[in-house]
Amino acid sequence: MADSDNSMTLSHVTRSRLLPGTPNAMAGGQPRAFAGNDSGTDQSADPAVAVWRQWKAAHDETERLCRQQQRLERKLAESVGFPCATVLLRGGEDVTLHSLQAIHEVLDLGPEDAAMRAQAETDFAAHQARWDAAARESGYSAALQAERKAADRTEDLLELLAEAPAASLAGVAAKLDAVLREGEVSEDGGGFPWPQIRSVLGDVIRIGQELMPEQMLANRLGISKPGRGRGCGIRVSNGANGSAA
Repeated sequence: MADSDNSMTLSHVTRSRLLPGTPNAMAGGQPRAFAGNDSGTDQSADPAVAVWRQWKAAHDETERLCRQQQRLERKLAESVGFPCATVLLRGGEDVTLHSLQAIHEVLDLGPEDAAMRAQAETDFAAHQARWDAAARESGYSAALQAERKAADRTEDLLELLAEAPAASLAGVAAKLDAVLREGEVSEDGGGFPWPQIRSVLGDVIRIGQELMPEQMLANRLGISKPGRGRGCGIRVSNGANGSAA
């Protein structure tokens, strides 16, 4: 959630786990404009395309897991509520705090706040315990962990794709496609440099289809649409024990 104090550190996935030959998943809600043609040249000879295929599969898996954990999180928020504690300020105003750090910042004015701070910490810990228990029982904790691992693998593959030399226009298009999928965060993608990158990708596809049709799909599937960026793959701490909320 956005209201947090500590970023969760994603587990490291080493590059030795990058497996060759991941299927090229072109179907889905956001069409893409290139891929190796089954009837033409084997695009696995292009290092960039080979890594892109692995990255695309990992990217799609991260998206799927993200949607799954978000559905479970919404149910938890409705049934248990995000961990919090409500305190009464000196001016008579109630305020709801969603982390221990927030409690300490608000109730750290002097010894007279000690009792109220202790009670708020107790209330928060109890609510956090209810959230954690419900998260384990509902499968949310497992889904969140799986999403983090998938996001970490996707990030490693994206770095590897940047290092992979493109040996064809399809490889260049693959790299541009990954940039668009990972980088665009707005709904319209109208700000610099996304229209320019989409234009370059369109040029590469058009030229490739004219000069080397065996290396591109015969039918153009469309230019990359704006995506969510990386916002789904990283979760932050909202609780006393580092649990994500």
